[in-house]
Amino acid sequence: MSLAAKPEAPEMKDAFESFMEQNLEKELLRFTTAGSVDDGKSTLIGRLLHDSKSVFEDQLAAVKKSRINRSSGAVDFSLLTDGLRAEREQGITIDVAYRYFETPRRKFIIADTPGHEQYTRNMATGASTANLAVILIDATKGVLAQTRRHTYIASLLGIPNVLVAINKMDLVEYREEVFLRLQKDFDALAKQLAVPHVVAIPISALAGDNVVARSAHTNWYHGPTFLEHLETVPLRVETPSDAVRFPVQYVIRPDQSFRGFAGQMASGVIRPGDAVESLPSGQKSRVRTIATFDGDAPAAFPPMSVTVTLEDEIDLSRGDMLVSPAHPPRVSRHFEAMIVWFNPEPAEPGKSYLLKHTSRTVRAKALKFRYRVNVNTLAQESADRLQMNDIAYVEFETVSPLFFDPYTRNRITGSFILIDPISNATLGAGMIRADLADQTGVVPSAADPVAHKPVAAEERYKRHGHNPALILVEGNPSLAARLERALFDGHFQVLQISGDAVPASALESQYAAFESAGLVVIYSCETLSPETRRKFAALATDHFFDLSTLQLSADDHEAVREVLSLVQPLRAVADRKDQNKNN
Repeated sequence: MSLAAKPEAPEMKDAFESFMEQNLEKELLRFTTAGSVDDGKSTLIGRLLHDSKSVFEDQLAAVKKSRINRSSGAVDFSLLTDGLRAEREQGITIDVAYRYFETPRRKFIIADTPGHEQYTRNMATGASTANLAVILIDATKGVLAQTRRHTYIASLLGIPNVLVAINKMDLVEYREEVFLRLQKDFDALAKQLAVPHVVAIPISALAGDNVVARSAHTNWYHGPTFLEHLETVPLRVETPSDAVRFPVQYVIRPDQSFRGFAGQMASGVIRPGDAVESLPSGQKSRVRTIATFDGDAPAAFPPMSVTVTLEDEIDLSRGDMLVSPAHPPRVSRHFEAMIVWFNPEPAEPGKSYLLKHTSRTVRAKALKFRYRVNVNTLAQESADRLQMNDIAYVEFETVSPLFFDPYTRNRITGSFILIDPISNATLGAGMIRADLADQTGVVPSAADPVAHKPVAAEERYKRHGHNPALILVEGNPSLAARLERALFDGHFQVLQISGDAVPASALESQYAAFESAGLVVIYSCETLSPETRRKFAALATDHFFDLSTLQLSADDHEAVREVLSLVQPLRAVADRKDQNKNN
């Protein structure tokens, strides 16, 4: 056996490692395609993959053999991205198709999104992480309503770069005046929506003009080809600053000697020794180490996933956040946001949802719909409900505070999703615009009919997120105090009343007011007579909890847990009443 190749092995290994290092260091550009129906989005992406040699031979062979071929050529390039049977049968894109390819200069992830109006939510989903939006315009049709819709969504999601691909130039004989007219029309739209960076390129996705290779039919065009622009467009790099945002996803404690907080950096840079503040507790500490899979790191920055250890033992759990003490985020329960509604069931003011923001999930209500955007005209319209694919400006309130920045400043800490608390379905996506915590109140217009109506008990229940109740605790003031604290921390509107301060007869006359205010009242007293118990049960009806009739644990801590489980249906009852009223 010859061993002559052995001396070359280290060189081959070094070359391979160098190649892998260069490949890993390539920039990644995420971009999305959008436009009206039959503008040629899927054909453009298929042509781009084919001409850039990013399609496997077996994939290309399968497309050539396909019985569905809507193009006039040997290959229908749209079939390289439209993979669903319904998409191929109807000739449209229905769901978001993600494709990956790379060139010697960059790596790319493409989100090919639908053009139909009823799939606007799919377009918003595909564009949510994009650095660039490709808006296709059919040269034979011009700027359409869907063009305005998708450009508006791109601007709403804060996508910094827009590439306008004016397609099907072969059908208008590659005339320069057509391109210049459509470029001018789109520039006017981009200016109206404050889109910062726009580049227009004349292409023919079917023929391949100016997609990868420069076209001989457009000698009047001197800009980059489609692929050249993708390879050279500047990526928006988050500026490393003191605005550290580190949402805690998980607490890692394998033994008594290690306690770390795992999560993904949302913004800023942290290093060992840096001061940090934990929210919501407000406790301060310093970073001890930054642990990664490959060992301790000298620094952490977006989008690194790391485990942070602190110099001090402070209480942190999932949903908390480490931030810069000098540059804290907004901490508020009351804010306004633009939302895109995904669900077929309409959204209505007052409904209770789960709101997931970074790693924190809280209960939230949509208090008021400020306006709905007519994306065809960009006009603001009044709305009392939102249908699927609607985009609206909504006022929200949560039961516990969020730690956020405006979406225009931070796309991670400024965004959230709404979840159905029963089915766990994703209902909508939101982008936080303004914090309303500093507003002392809003004076309603005299023309608003709601301004003349008194606040009803049902409205208070909706605001609190639970129904009122009366909890009777006899002979155990310590349990009553612990229970009040636990309910308060669980975001119940709770009030403990002592029998020494308020006799039972006085509580009977006052309970109606407490019930109207939507309070959970804990009455701590000595033993009551059976007649008084019956009166209390009649006052609170189904929401009366007499703890003396329950076999609670002798340990107050365990007893509190048992009572909390017992009163949780107060929230479900409130939600169920909302649903029954809306059905």
